[in-house]
Amino acid sequence: MAAPLELILEIVRHVAGMAWKIAWGLVLGFGISALAQVFVRPSQVSERLGERSLGALALATGFGAASSSCSYAAAAMSRTLFQKGAHLVNATAFLFASTNLVIEIGLVLWTLLGWHFVAAELFGGLLLIGFSALLLGRLGSARIVERARKRVQTQAEAEHGHGGGARLSWGALRSPRGWRAVGRAFVTDWRMVGRDIALGVAIAGLLAALVPAAAWQALFLSGGGHGVWGVIENVVVGPLVAVAAFVCSVGNIPLAAVLWQNGISFSGVIAFVFADLITVPMLLVYRRYYGWRAALAFGAALFAVIVAAALATEAVFAALGLLPASPATSGAHATRDYFAWDYTTALNAVFLPIGAVLAWLGTGSSGEDG
Repeated sequence: MAAPLELILEIVRHVAGMAWKIAWGLVLGFGISALAQVFVRPSQVSERLGERSLGALALATGFGAASSSCSYAAAAMSRTLFQKGAHLVNATAFLFASTNLVIEIGLVLWTLLGWHFVAAELFGGLLLIGFSALLLGRLGSARIVERARKRVQTQAEAEHGHGGGARLSWGALRSPRGWRAVGRAFVTDWRMVGRDIALGVAIAGLLAALVPAAAWQALFLSGGGHGVWGVIENVVVGPLVAVAAFVCSVGNIPLAAVLWQNGISFSGVIAFVFADLITVPMLLVYRRYYGWRAALAFGAALFAVIVAAALATEAVFAALGLLPASPATSGAHATRDYFAWDYTTALNAVFLPIGAVLAWLGTGSSGEDG
């Protein structure tokens, strides 16, 4: 048992190290998201999502991938698209894409877990959208869906005026006004999701320091002896851990890294990362938007497609020989140098000053542009 001071220092090392590892990716990802928010008009997209077609599904997916990765913001925008007439399949595709296919998720995954998980996130995210389209496609005109649509339309009438400001043209990037708008969007995203990211890093750091590997391996059946049943158990239990942790999409990546270091399967990590959309706070958001019956039905459908997509992703990656070796069996988790002089340091040296400038522009000019 480590002495109290040593334990505190170990917790601080993990928390600070994880924050350092993901900082540049967050700045880059939120910067790109801010550009999309300022210069892409959501109204132009929502008008084209009312039909159930492959083109509309692709458009919703692309629009989601260019949007904020905050689970709560994604749910709010998905509700807006649904309220404006988007098909349930397309609104859900946007929801999945905006929390799983955005660039900051990929960058943080690459930093903490490696390229295999980035590829799995992209492939599995597309599977999520495809499976949800098949499962939810028949519900587009069901009574429970129509009741939910009427509910959000009533909410919109009560919240008139919440449409947001007009988007700028790309030429505005040549003016201070355009960059101030980007800065404000950048700061807004950080304020919306920053607490969840900090909470996720803090939880992951605490668990990395406090929970022994044996405890994780007791929770997640690991090792070849369990075969397919171990994989299935991991895929089911992984989302339940995410539900208990209730942090948003970017915020749960550090904890996913801790789970991977301590024995959860490849597909278990994927299912855990996808499950940010079915945490207790998110279910309460769905209930507020759509009512309890619709929220529970939607949550159950999301859980089903998350499990199916994670299992299918592992099967495909195994067939292609792309499954990474588990650190829990290779011993790679024994030591971890977060602060080595490597590409992370170089990228932080570039992007942290950029983030500081965007934050200054976003907080120092809130009322100048009208």
